[in-house]
Amino acid sequence: MSEPVLSAASSSPQMPLVRVAGVTKRFGGVQALRGVDLEVLPGEVHALLGENGAGKSTLIKILSGVHSYDDGAIEIAGQKVAFDSPARSREAGVAVVYQDLSLVESLSVAANLMLGREPRTRLGFVKKRALLAEVGAFLKTHGIPLDPRASVGSLPFAYRQMTEICKALMGDVRVLILDEPTSALTGGEEQILFDAIRAVTGRGVGVIYVTHRLNEVFRISQRVTVFRDGSNAGTFATAQTDMKQLVAAIVGSGHAALHARESQAAAATSNEADKNNTPVLALSNVGNDRLHAVDLTLQRGEVHGLAGLIGSGRTEILQTIFGLKSVDRGAILLDGEPLAHLTPAAAIRRGVALVPEDRHVQGLVLDHSIERNLTLPRLRYFSRWGWLRSGAATGAAQRAMKTLSVKAPGTSTDVKFLSGGNQQKVVFAKWNHPRPKVLLLDEPTVGVDVGAREEIYGVVRDAAREGTSVLVVSSDLDELLRLCDRISIVVDGRIVSTVERATLGNAEELHHLIQLSRSPNEYAS
Repeated sequence: MSEPVLSAASSSPQMPLVRVAGVTKRFGGVQALRGVDLEVLPGEVHALLGENGAGKSTLIKILSGVHSYDDGAIEIAGQKVAFDSPARSREAGVAVVYQDLSLVESLSVAANLMLGREPRTRLGFVKKRALLAEVGAFLKTHGIPLDPRASVGSLPFAYRQMTEICKALMGDVRVLILDEPTSALTGGEEQILFDAIRAVTGRGVGVIYVTHRLNEVFRISQRVTVFRDGSNAGTFATAQTDMKQLVAAIVGSGHAALHARESQAAAATSNEADKNNTPVLALSNVGNDRLHAVDLTLQRGEVHGLAGLIGSGRTEILQTIFGLKSVDRGAILLDGEPLAHLTPAAAIRRGVALVPEDRHVQGLVLDHSIERNLTLPRLRYFSRWGWLRSGAATGAAQRAMKTLSVKAPGTSTDVKFLSGGNQQKVVFAKWNHPRPKVLLLDEPTVGVDVGAREEIYGVVRDAAREGTSVLVVSSDLDELLRLCDRISIVVDGRIVSTVERATLGNAEELHHLIQLSRSPNEYAS
């Protein structure tokens, strides 16, 4: 049964809580915003969509006081504003949760949530018990699976993301802006977030919800505004639009992403692995500090998904195969040969590649060029007698950029200047030639827009067609259904079941299967 759409606080005409009218913004020679409009009502969830570079982030940073705007007007509750700092924006009741988290990792969850507004004694000392009690009550009320005493630095990425969201929800908020809030959350965690949003909109808070997961738009928003190339491409009542109309507005009616969605079933991976052949990759009774007797096989050219809740052990399976975590028990076989004393360098030499969850920290050197990032893991292919063959490296980078449609001035461009989708394509390009035997993907399209997502899906399917075996972790269940031949459910560091994709009708069925498999200790602190 589909989830009901949240209703606005009132059906009668209302003064907009947020009104953006004809706002423009230029950065040097780049026109980022070309007179955009947006209105958000009290108690409304208003989705803001668009490709990377469409202008969404620029508007968010203007509303949060990071950037000023050139022309136009912005009003909050009827009062014209032009914030000159994030502090001014926050004083006006605007709270923003960015994709790039702003937590103090050395502090606890509770300390982060109350940072700058801690309960204090008359002498200025923090009342730790009162702080823990207030945070604990908030987390319990909203059913949020966070330990207020836990150090943020020790948490998985998805739990840190949830902490960032809670920090905004706990404040005195009039306008809440969420930028890709579910990028690392699975169905169960998404529901917790949506319930929290329902609670704040019930108090009249207006929510601007930025996402690349279009299915969420229909679950949570009342209206949708789409930006394309810094301009408005349309505003729609959610109940009166559909997926095809939104995709057409985001990418344009002639874009390949639109046609890819229209033929989704035909575009899905058609490779059928020969079940009688020796698996390319086999895990037998593998265990360590996070995994318990994991058994898994991966056939040549197969795309195999790992589904489960946060902390279930999905990422740890990939890390163990890649040599980032030790194998204390059991064995990993590649082409029937054991992978002993495994390290990442040894895994790469044997043809195992990893696209990690956090591309900024684990997948790229942001201050280095595209060429250097593509060369680093494959230096032996571009070296002779200890010297780098720069011509070969540049040529390979140019070919990779063309193959994966990386949009950048040239191979010498630092990756920190690329959009999220292009950064992710650079991570993929590191392993594009020669093809690896096994490609491990951890949340491969987090923060990536519709058009770039379709291009990445094409890269994965091309790799599988050419014989690469792909093991993919994704919190986006629709993504797993679109890509995978088989899907394994991971619970408490174990694979509890594996199903053929053909036996699943939709994401709701897969979500139900995950919930049925869920351990009561899944969120234990």
